[in-house]
Amino acid sequence: MGRRSRVSFLIAGLLFIPAVLFAQFNNSTTSPYSRYGLGDLQPYSLGRSAAMGGASLASRYSMQINVANPASLTSLDSLNFLFEFGLEGKFAKYYTDDNSMQSNDVNFKYFAMSFRLTEWMATSLSLSPYSDVGYYVTSVADMDNVGNVYTTYYGAGTISNAKWGLAIEPIKNVSVGMNLNYRFGQLNRNTEVTFADPSFYNVQRYSTLRIRDFGLDLGLQATLPMKDDKSLTLGLVYASSPEYTDFVSDIIQKNLSYGGTLDQDTLHYEEEQRGSMVFPMTFGTGLSFAKENVYEINVDYYHEGWANAEFLGGKSNFLTDLNKFAIGAEWIPDKFSIRSFINRVAYRAGFKYEQTYHTFAGQHINDFGISFGVGIPMYRSNSTLNVGAEFGQRGTKEHNLVLEKYAKVNLSVSLHDLWFMQRKIE
Repeated sequence: MGRRSRVSFLIAGLLFIPAVLFAQFNNSTTSPYSRYGLGDLQPYSLGRSAAMGGASLASRYSMQINVANPASLTSLDSLNFLFEFGLEGKFAKYYTDDNSMQSNDVNFKYFAMSFRLTEWMATSLSLSPYSDVGYYVTSVADMDNVGNVYTTYYGAGTISNAKWGLAIEPIKNVSVGMNLNYRFGQLNRNTEVTFADPSFYNVQRYSTLRIRDFGLDLGLQATLPMKDDKSLTLGLVYASSPEYTDFVSDIIQKNLSYGGTLDQDTLHYEEEQRGSMVFPMTFGTGLSFAKENVYEINVDYYHEGWANAEFLGGKSNFLTDLNKFAIGAEWIPDKFSIRSFINRVAYRAGFKYEQTYHTFAGQHINDFGISFGVGIPMYRSNSTLNVGAEFGQRGTKEHNLVLEKYAKVNLSVSLHDLWFMQRKIE
């Protein structure tokens, strides 16, 4: 590995360390929908695929780390080492029948590395957010003989997902893989009730959910080679209903401030208790039609059975099954062009439609968006700078709900190098 590449990987590593620390204390959402369940679930696709509607379950692009389907790891060339990291900025506006608000969030998105262990085995390591909570909602009610009562709901936190992936290619054109997941993090949800009349006690409730445990998901890809370097690939992913250890604490207190003194009393205190949470059964399938170094078209269907998941000791009335449909494409005019930089750029676009796992009074919260982006080759290197944008909306203003319109900007870097080449000197 050359000196310039070593410096690049060192800089990337130094950037990654504070990014990981930052990720554990910040979240990438201000959506009121993140109040329910585990908050806003993050998409399974990363990097290059973010500009392709997220469709990636059957993709076998050799210059990408595709953690969505661990079976894809064997597409990596035997001499290559890949290191990726990414950031995301989200700019959203929320609408109700009465008012609106804006928010801007920028955060660490993911880190991943991958390389071959043998000619038929490859591995990966990655870290990304699994879900985010971040909201601040206030309501006002006028009660007889009491006056105005203000209720404030606010919360924050992140569940992160560390993955170790392993894939093998037992027979030509068939690859199977697994991701060993370690999910960890803490979600805080709080409620405060205050009264306009200063003679009434104010009430606060502080609840905490902490998760830490291992899970496993499986993947398969089968490729049908065709003429002219074309291929058709089927991808499958599956995870049973994994059970994760959780820790829940809850405290309710009242207080009254008068004459510079504070009268405070604890009404309920539940010390952190160990329990379990049953995550949903997950299933996904995808198709990818590609011509090597020219184009790729991906189609995905993805399902998570949240209606049967057990959350905080039972099923939630606010959770339902998640279904996602995505399609995306990439086109490179001339990847090996010597004279034209524009022809070496990868152009990407995609569309997604998602029935999220949130439901309110029978109203399913849907999310759809369009995306596009480019993959910019770095000078005299196989490394790539990926830039993508997504525009979409989630929810509705009907039934006293919230309509969210958003724009996302994704920036990721895929660093490529030859780490396992043996040079001969004559």
